[in-house]
Amino acid sequence: MYGENQSVVSEFVLLGLAHSQSIQAILFMMFLVLYLLIVTGNIAVVVLITTDHHLHSPMYFLLANLSFVDMWLSSVTTPKMIIDFLRENKTISFSGCMSQVFFIHCIGAGEVVLLVVMAYDRYVAICKPLHYLNIMNLKKCTGLVLTSWVTGFFHAMSHMVVIVELPFCGLKEVDSFFCDMPLITKLACMDSHDLDILMNADCGVVAVTCFILLLISYTNILVTVQQSSKAGANKALSTCTAHITVVMILFVPGIFIYVWPLSVTWMDKFLAVFYTVFTPLLNPTIYTLKNKEMKNAMKRFVNNYLDSNRNFYPEISTKYFK
Repeated sequence: MYGENQSVVSEFVLLGLAHSQSIQAILFMMFLVLYLLIVTGNIAVVVLITTDHHLHSPMYFLLANLSFVDMWLSSVTTPKMIIDFLRENKTISFSGCMSQVFFIHCIGAGEVVLLVVMAYDRYVAICKPLHYLNIMNLKKCTGLVLTSWVTGFFHAMSHMVVIVELPFCGLKEVDSFFCDMPLITKLACMDSHDLDILMNADCGVVAVTCFILLLISYTNILVTVQQSSKAGANKALSTCTAHITVVMILFVPGIFIYVWPLSVTWMDKFLAVFYTVFTPLLNPTIYTLKNKEMKNAMKRFVNNYLDSNRNFYPEISTKYFK
């Protein structure tokens, strides 16, 4: 059936975000800058955590993985969108379209599970501090990260098993800037109502389960914080505020795209942009600006860089680094 479908519909047409050439030129520049910031910001977080021994702890190990995931979440769709702003014929091959569907759901579901793991890490750190290093050791953290990727893989495969068997024929216009499950099922030569319900339920199971686990973790954290010292409570609340903000930024658009669709075209496109572009941009920003240790690590990195310049260019350093 895969080969048969591809022979009938070998490519899809992406309608994109705008039709005006002047608007597309503005969007090209805007999203190019945003994507460069996403890649740079997330790579910077990974490099800081990897190179600074002060950040070699379970919390920052998980944060580095979140930044890695965010970078790839945006890379699945954003480069193609940026290139299409310069093209009149915005097409994508059948295999390319299926790849976007797979990786969006694989990475997206994996990130949701990773956020649950991060919430569990904070729960253990705040509610069971004496046992923290025994519970959240490197082996346990690595296993939890692998679990998030495995969950994302099986979630994406559950979609792919269905979508590659759909009978595509006439219509092949995707009213967005990338291929996604709800948009592709509308193009099938069949009544997709029951299939949409099934796919929404599939996404709902992942989202609702993770949301309940997050709610349990943060409820226990808040109860424990109320009983601790004021200084400890403020530090815990600061960390948890950053986590909760990231959770809301990821979950709200995802819920309205996959679990409870609004069926409003411009809103769907806005949420899709927010989910694939602004979420990967905001995550490193939030964690960096609200985290004192990350800011200190940035200062140490800059100071080490300046020190290396002084040693490497002694004449220049004497003149400029007095």
